[in-house]
Amino acid sequence: MVWSENIFVMILSYEKFASFATKPLADTKSKLAGLFSLSVDSLDQVNHIVTSGLDAGGTEPHEIRDYGFMQQRSIEDPDGHTWEIFYMDITKFPTEQAAD
Repeated sequence: MVWSENIFVMILSYEKFASFATKPLADTKSKLAGLFSLSVDSLDQVNHIVTSGLDAGGTEPHEIRDYGFMQQRSIEDPDGHTWEIFYMDITKFPTEQAAD
């Protein structure tokens, strides 16, 4: 899957991945082996991707997180990998005031 000009995601069967892995594969249903975060251009895209993942058998471990400048949803795919899909509006990023 092509995510952007610089990001490609390969989704492989367990058997195919194991055929070229150099270490034993982690049991991602009971342990976290990695966290994958993907930035999108709108909250609508966040919701669409997570809804599609849920429809494909994923689970959502917690509700949306809203940080004011960033909204994030997480989904665990059927193999237990955690994907965080987020939208960030940098114009809403909080700025610190200089101390007097």
